[in-house]
Amino acid sequence: MLQFIIRRTVGALVTLFLISAATFFLFVAAPSDYASLACGKDCSPQRLEDIRQALGLNLPIVQQFWDFMTGIVMGRDFPTGHCSAPCLGQSFYSGDMVWGTIMDRFPTTLTLTLGGAVVFLVVGVGAGMVAAFRRGSMVDKVATGVSMVLSSFQIYFLGPIVLIIFVYSTGWMDNPQYVPITQNPWGWFTGMLLPTLVMATIFTAQYTRMARSSMIEQLAEEHVRTARAKGMSRKYVFFRYAWRGSMIPIVTVLGIDLSSMLGGAVVTEITFSLQGIGRLAVDGAVHKDLPLTMGVMLFGAFFILLFNILTDIAYAWIDPRVRLS
Repeated sequence: MLQFIIRRTVGALVTLFLISAATFFLFVAAPSDYASLACGKDCSPQRLEDIRQALGLNLPIVQQFWDFMTGIVMGRDFPTGHCSAPCLGQSFYSGDMVWGTIMDRFPTTLTLTLGGAVVFLVVGVGAGMVAAFRRGSMVDKVATGVSMVLSSFQIYFLGPIVLIIFVYSTGWMDNPQYVPITQNPWGWFTGMLLPTLVMATIFTAQYTRMARSSMIEQLAEEHVRTARAKGMSRKYVFFRYAWRGSMIPIVTVLGIDLSSMLGGAVVTEITFSLQGIGRLAVDGAVHKDLPLTMGVMLFGAFFILLFNILTDIAYAWIDPRVRLS
């Protein structure tokens, strides 16, 4: 098992390096004057040259790439100050260090992701399992029907409706905002409640249908039917044999969903005006802030690779055949 984890970790590090290189050359080595983007419209030639030297754009491409990669590991020095590792550069638009800006926004996205995951895993997977266990009953029909209706909704449609009802019309809830949990736990909970529930509603429908179909498929497997033929109770077979096998497709999709949400829940953050990673990526694209855009891309790639490793480890725990291979 340890060798399996080491192999996957080394592969992920190599992949992250290749993504870093591709990201750098995609933006920096492209035929464009990034010093002009950082300088703005009313820019004097002297100011343009100062910015070009400060950003290191007058150096050879290979040297720029080396400075970029070593900055991630050891940090870099800029005219405005030292950028500690992991240094992803300095924002053209705000002048702030990219890593510090990402870390300021990350708690909002983390709260949204973890809160939503708890809701759609408990409610979605739970409803799907109950529907599969009582297949053909009224519970199954209601769970399937509700999940199909909710899956047709979109966050940008459901979010404004929730805001109009609970915030603007009735005043039952305050306008969504992120408050650090260390400062005001109740404000943190109420401020992120509506965005979390709206986002979780969409995912809950997906996980309900997926858990139901996966469990029904497992209940039809030969080893499950053999266990039933030996006289084991339906409930015992359900939780002892079928439940574990049905988790594999759920774990696969969960790893993809969590990595994409931690990389930025763009639609949810924009709908509820939350300052998270997704909103930061949009701001970087709008302002043509290339260091910020590169930093967000690498940040999202890191979580994709991390959850790929965690998903493989979960596979090995669920299915012993993966460990043997």
